[in-house]
Amino acid sequence: MSRDDGTFGRRIRRREFLLGCAGLAGAALGGAVSGGAAFAAGRADGLRIQRLAWAGIRLQLPQATLFIDPLVNPQEWGAALKDALIPVGDAVGDASVLITHAHGDHFDAKAVADALGNGGVLAHPVGTNPLPVPAKARVRPSALWEPQLIGDFTATAVPASDGYGDPQVSWVVSAGGRRIFHGGDTLWHGHWWRIGRQFGPFDAAFLPVNGARFGWRKPVSGQPGVLTPEQAVAAATILGAKRLVPIHYGVSGIAEYVEVDDPIEQLKKAARGKAIDIQPLTPGAWVDWEQ
Repeated sequence: MSRDDGTFGRRIRRREFLLGCAGLAGAALGGAVSGGAAFAAGRADGLRIQRLAWAGIRLQLPQATLFIDPLVNPQEWGAALKDALIPVGDAVGDASVLITHAHGDHFDAKAVADALGNGGVLAHPVGTNPLPVPAKARVRPSALWEPQLIGDFTATAVPASDGYGDPQVSWVVSAGGRRIFHGGDTLWHGHWWRIGRQFGPFDAAFLPVNGARFGWRKPVSGQPGVLTPEQAVAAATILGAKRLVPIHYGVSGIAEYVEVDDPIEQLKKAARGKAIDIQPLTPGAWVDWEQ
C-alpha cells in the first residue's frame, strides 16, 4: 500500500470542485438531471462575449476579462483581412489571455502585451513556447483535459488538430452561468465526441469555418486545413452547442491561402433543419444570448 501524504485527497477535492463549476458531473453520469443544466440556469447574464478580429474573442465579467486568440497586428494579414482590429488594452478587472497555438494570427505578441500590460495569466498549450511574453505576465503551460482556475474563469485545454501538425488546442471556458467552446483554427478530428460528453452542452461554440486550403508547404495536399462550414456544423452538433458563432474567415487575395466561397452562406445552408442557431458577428459586436 502506497503512503498517502494527503496530495491525492487534495487533488480529488479540487477536481470535484472544478467539475462542479463546469457542470461536468451530470454530463459524465449521463443522467436526466444534469449538472450542466443547473449550471446553465445560474447567473446567465453574468458573461458577455465580444467577437474580435479573425479568431479572437473577449469574455467579459463584471470584474474580470479573458481574451482568446486576440489579434491587433495589422501586419499579420495586411490588406487580405478586412476585419476591423478591435483594441484589447481596455480590459476590465483582472486580465488573462488564452491562446490556441503559437502561429502569429493566434498568438499576436502585441495583442497579448496590450491585454496584459498590468499583468495577468497567459495560458498556452504544453509544447508551445510563445515569445515574447509581457514582463508582468504569468505564463501557464496548459495540459490537455486539466481544468484550471484563471481568475473568475474555469478553462480547459482540449484536443485540436492543426493543418500543419503543429501543437494546438481548443478551449472550453465556463463563467458567469455560461459554458463556451473556442476552436482556434482546428480542422476535423475524432475528439469531438469525447469533448461533447465531458463538457457539453455549450451555450456557444466559436468555430473556424473557412475551410482554407494552403499552398505554402509542398507537395500541396489540396485538402482543407481548417474546418469547412459543413464540418463546423457537424462539430457544433456533436458538442451540443446551442449557437455557432463563426470565426476565422474573411481572408482574400492570397494565392497560397484560399477559403471556400461565401463561408457564412454555406454555414447557414449546412445548418438548415438542425437545432443550432448560426450567429455571425462583425468584429466588435457582442453575442446576443436571446437570439
